[in-house]
Amino acid sequence: QLRESGGGLVQPGGSLRLSCAASGFTFIFSAMTWVRQAPGKGLEWVSIIDSAGSTHYASSVKGRFIISRDNAKNTLSLQMNSLKPEDTAVYYCAKGPVWSPNSGTYSRGQGTQVTVSS
Repeated sequence: QLRESGGGLVQPGGSLRLSCAASGFTFIFSAMTWVRQAPGKGLEWVSIIDSAGSTHYASSVKGRFIISRDNAKNTLSLQMNSLKPEDTAVYYCAKGPVWSPNSGTYSRGQGTQVTVSS
């Protein structure tokens, strides 16, 4: 089970921190992904962290977002800085390295809404 929290309304240039509480699987051994879906668009991967802590970022968020994990608390986080209106989307955490979120099957949470607007 995956449960996201931390979304909300923020002004452009602001910051938000998303969290994902994981349960029901061995979190420490699993890569994890943040995926988002903007209004009227498909799903896109945002950031991936593997079990060793190596990270990957989509070019659209690189340098602004930071993914991290706390294996002791089974928690995945996404620190989002310098937010832009185009970051507005529903953000999901997903189990595994989800490079192609619009294909295949994978587990993800219910999502949390992030709205960037003045």
